[in-house]
Amino acid sequence: MYGDGLFLSYAGNTVVENAAITLHTGRVTALVGPNGSGKSTVLRTMARLHRPDRGSVRFGDDSSALALSARDFARRVTLLAQSRPTPGGVRVKDVVGYGRHPHRGRWRGDDAGGPAVVARAMDVTGVAAMADRPVDELSGGELQRVWLATCLAQDTEVLLLDEPTTFLDLRYQVELLELVRDLAETHGVAIGIVLHDLNQAAEIADRVVLLEKGRVRADGPPAEVFTEDLLSRVYGIRIEVTHDPLTGTARTRPVGRHIQNVRVPQ
Repeated sequence: MYGDGLFLSYAGNTVVENAAITLHTGRVTALVGPNGSGKSTVLRTMARLHRPDRGSVRFGDDSSALALSARDFARRVTLLAQSRPTPGGVRVKDVVGYGRHPHRGRWRGDDAGGPAVVARAMDVTGVAAMADRPVDELSGGELQRVWLATCLAQDTEVLLLDEPTTFLDLRYQVELLELVRDLAETHGVAIGIVLHDLNQAAEIADRVVLLEKGRVRADGPPAEVFTEDLLSRVYGIRIEVTHDPLTGTARTRPVGRHIQNVRVPQ
């Protein structure tokens, strides 16, 4: 899936100019950049929630995303947004089951494999034990995992994630990001993910798109995009970059006035 020459605006004000992004099958592409750089707007455009002023969003077979019916598009692309309305009194397993809506006909029985897909989605996201709990009684982190399970139950070829680690404690941040890698490597899903944490992006992404003020400033492997000069210029703060001696993974560290002399024990 790819977006090409995207010009995006709100109320007549251009917020993204001539952006291009490609999501490859079996790869994770991370969108990073300061607040207001256009990351989420680009992702929402890929999800057909924001219509481009100019440019196109297409699939690998060159079919236009905008030309598909809502049902056909939902069979190919799903989005985990930053926030969703929480339905009152609805059980977790029923919310996850909503993800099967594009695969069902008029009658729920038309989706013969649906229950197994829902069960697997709840299992891999760690929400199976709370299947009968009302979702409006869950914590923010629990609810985030339920919404992720709903996206997985939709069983699409493209998965878009907008800051998915929000509200999650450290354990579930790690588990979610590992799941993202599994979906790409094992199941061949094309994944686009907005992240604020540069180290998380370096850990899981095959490719990074760095945005600044609505423009793509760099696009490539994390080790190439995450340089001290580029990151420091884009974020407006000095950022040190080191590389893991075993894996080569980039490690970033912003340097402020009160932490510049602090060193992490080796």
